[in-house]
Amino acid sequence: MPVLRSEHNPVVRTIDVMPSRPDFKVLGAFNAGVAALGDETILLLRVAEAPVADKEGEVLIPILNVSTGEVDLTRLSLDDARYSFADSRFVAENGRMIMLTSMSHFRVARSKDGIRFTVEERPALFPEGPLEAWGIEDPRITQLEDKYYITYSAASSRGVGVGLAETKDFKTFKRHGLMLAPENKDVMLFPDKIAGKYYTLTRPVPHSFGAPEMWVAESPDLIHWGNHRFLMGLRPNSWDGGRMGGGAVPIRTDRGWLALYHGADTKHRYCMGAVLLDLNDPGRVIARSTRPFMEPEADYEVNGFFGGVVFSCGALLIGDTVRMYYGAADEVMAVADIPLADIFETLSYEEPLI
Repeated sequence: MPVLRSEHNPVVRTIDVMPSRPDFKVLGAFNAGVAALGDETILLLRVAEAPVADKEGEVLIPILNVSTGEVDLTRLSLDDARYSFADSRFVAENGRMIMLTSMSHFRVARSKDGIRFTVEERPALFPEGPLEAWGIEDPRITQLEDKYYITYSAASSRGVGVGLAETKDFKTFKRHGLMLAPENKDVMLFPDKIAGKYYTLTRPVPHSFGAPEMWVAESPDLIHWGNHRFLMGLRPNSWDGGRMGGGAVPIRTDRGWLALYHGADTKHRYCMGAVLLDLNDPGRVIARSTRPFMEPEADYEVNGFFGGVVFSCGALLIGDTVRMYYGAADEVMAVADIPLADIFETLSYEEPLI
């Protein structure tokens, strides 16, 4: 499939981003929401940072101090038998994640040509309040009239919920608190009302039984969400058989709403596929990718902080081409142009899984 990766990839690297404080190191600048603002392309980057340990045999855990708004550091010894440090991304106790070893915030990057980006020096949105104490992650941006609405994952010891914020200029932001309670993520708003209602794709994460699969919900006002409906599920032994979730904000086409989504297999290899939804009822699946339209193949996709990952949170339709911005290996940002027709070629009709 003729996926045209930019020759400038990665278009944002960790070395392009200044840490938010001198004792922190940027681990990743990835999974950015995307918007067109005037003659600029905006990336709202997820910037993952970790404190630099000043003593051997220790790891420093960043946690937001809700009272001060500052980030406090907790010291843990790597020899402490109570904890597992097997996965560098988190600390586990009795097989359960109890702390993250990094904290994410959002940073604006701007470009005139959609390829060469300048990253702002300071955070645009920083974790705030007890339900964001572990960080904010994976923003998606939807333009509705003259406002840009940002959905994102809000992480804390209470789980991962979905935050909602808005802006007109990506300079000042207004928060609306949690849009959906834990455990939910990978949420993006449709860019138009449908029959007078707002719609969103969601990805609940059941912990008793069930699986991380995609749902749809609706709202009269962007604040109150209901009529939650199952949309589509995992396919065993397939590229999206391990987990799945929304990617870029749905794109209106003459065939239906085209939603790019990520899928991972049981070996945690993340690819991108698509689903076509009814224009008048986005809870009805018309067709779905039987194979990915993009897989991790380039070196910066295969190797990195968490290798074997292509993960998009935003795309722009330019004529008959989808310009997809995506996080690669949970570390850098890249861009690829994919003909719309080639994405359609991966689709085939199937009944939604119940």
